Amino acid sequence: MKIVGFNFTKVFAEKKNALTKSPEVKTSVDIFEIKEASSELFKLKEGLLEIKFSYSIFYEPSFASLIFEWNLLLLVDSKESKDILKGWKNKELSEEFKANVFNMVLRRANIKAVQLEEEIGIPTHFQMPYLKFEKKERKG
Repeated sequence: MKIVGFNFTKVFAEKKNALTKSPEVKTSVDIFEIKEASSELFKLKEGLLEIKFSYSIFYEPSFASLIFEWNLLLLVDSKESKDILKGWKNKELSEEFKANVFNMVLRRANIKAVQLEEEIGIPTHFQMPYLKFEKKERKG
């Protein structure tokens, strides 16, 4: 499985009012369409899927929100493509497929989210890593 295209179609960030306490952050990732795609660049039809996603981050209570939508072009083998499209008709996708795709998507969307959070002055939606140093006591 390989990403061959990733295009944002909607990027929305809004800070509604002043932060009075530590906000509760809720996120959701949703697939709303999977279809077979074709590309002159790859000279193939089978195995190329277009997947439309949304990723939302809401800071409660009513502090801020970020909403992203995008199209993802994913290259998979022909058999996997048929299985995915068949499953999508019933809105059933394998846990492995969803996990792989959601992880790909979250890597890219979280980078964009952190940039926007910085620009509009809201806290990041996840704990950023940091180093903590312990003071060593001097002997003697």
